[in-house]
Amino acid sequence: MQNHQLLEWYLDAGVDEAISDTPTNYFALPALARKEPISEPAAEASATEAPSPAIKATSTATPLHYTPSAAMAMARELADKAASLEELEAMVRGFDGCAIKKTASKTVFSDGNPKGRVMIIGEAPGAQEDVQGIPFCGPSGQLLDRMLASIGLDRGSVFISNTVFWRPPGNRQPSMEETQTCLPFVEKIIALVKPELLILSGGTSTTTLLKKDTSITRLRGKLYDYGNSYLAKEIPTLVTFHPSYLLRTPSQKRLAWHDLLMVKDFLDQAITTG
Repeated sequence: MQNHQLLEWYLDAGVDEAISDTPTNYFALPALARKEPISEPAAEASATEAPSPAIKATSTATPLHYTPSAAMAMARELADKAASLEELEAMVRGFDGCAIKKTASKTVFSDGNPKGRVMIIGEAPGAQEDVQGIPFCGPSGQLLDRMLASIGLDRGSVFISNTVFWRPPGNRQPSMEETQTCLPFVEKIIALVKPELLILSGGTSTTTLLKKDTSITRLRGKLYDYGNSYLAKEIPTLVTFHPSYLLRTPSQKRLAWHDLLMVKDFLDQAITTG
């Protein structure tokens, strides 16, 4: 395989950057002055020098490795113990059983109001979310804010999280292993928040939580009952398109608007009957 073909293969696989043993947040680094290239003699001399203490510390560190089953079991054990959202967030931030955490800059746990009537579960953090540590803060998040505003909601009246808490490399979709590892945490978040209405935004959250591997187009437009082992009763649930998909496919915004009207009707009816 030629070099350019190999590079194209890497890009198709979602590899769009070179990374080291530890993640580097290049957005947070100050601008560096351009340096002249090192001449060959200087480069050879530097190769013989003793490594700096920082390099030594990195090279001698022993990362923790978990089998998928062990990581899932550990996540379940931690989720079982969490008595509050604050405790659960601390556990997620300290959890090292999901491999994508090693290449992410920040843990992206949640945003919004945990006492809100609506909870939205997205897919995975993207580049902007990885920088700011807040779900739905990039272009898709801006669209989500406008969608919520169209039915009288905002981030002060909803609670937002994702199926995984770290950005997958190259903004790829999270794997089944990654979503299943994080699933106990997501289930416990839902149980602690106890929203009146759960909205699953995108195919990943729908497949992970509803166990329905069917297109959003076929699943949207109706209410489902979601339950897990932490919930005393099931929660009414809607499925809709992810905002990032709507940005790529504006023709589906018409259907997304109908989904938003369903959300508004549900909340209005709950107030009337409550």
